[in-house]
Amino acid sequence: MARQSDRGQLRRQRGRDAEALAAEYLSARGLEVLARNIRCEGGELDLLCRDGDVLVVVEVRQRSCHDYGGALASVTWRKRRKIIRATRYLLKTAPRWRNALLRFDVIGLQGLPERAPELEWVKDAFRAP
Repeated sequence: MARQSDRGQLRRQRGRDAEALAAEYLSARGLEVLARNIRCEGGELDLLCRDGDVLVVVEVRQRSCHDYGGALASVTWRKRRKIIRATRYLLKTAPRWRNALLRFDVIGLQGLPERAPELEWVKDAFRAP
C-alpha cells in the first residue's frame, strides 16, 4: 500500500517540477506568469500567462519516455475539452480577463524534470470552438 502512495507522491512532485520548469522557460521568453495550478469547477489549468495583450492558458505535459507518442501526444481531444471548459469557467468568474484575447499553448517535457528534459513549446496548440 505504501508503495502505491509513494509512487503517487513522486508523480505529483514530478508534475510540480515540470510546471516550475515550464514557468521558468516561459518567463525567460517574455511571458508573465499570472497563476499556477488554478483549480476550478471545470478542472485545472496548469499555467496562466500574459504575452503582451494575450491571455495564454498553458498545459504542461511531462513524459519520461516517447512511448505512445510522448508528452505532446498526450493532449488528447478529451484533455483539450477539459482545458477549454475550465478556461470558460475561469473567465466567467474572473471579469478582468473576460475580454482578453485568448491562446492555448502546450509545453511538452520529454524526460524526467530532474535530468534536464527536452522541452517543446507549441504556441496556439489548439483553439476553443
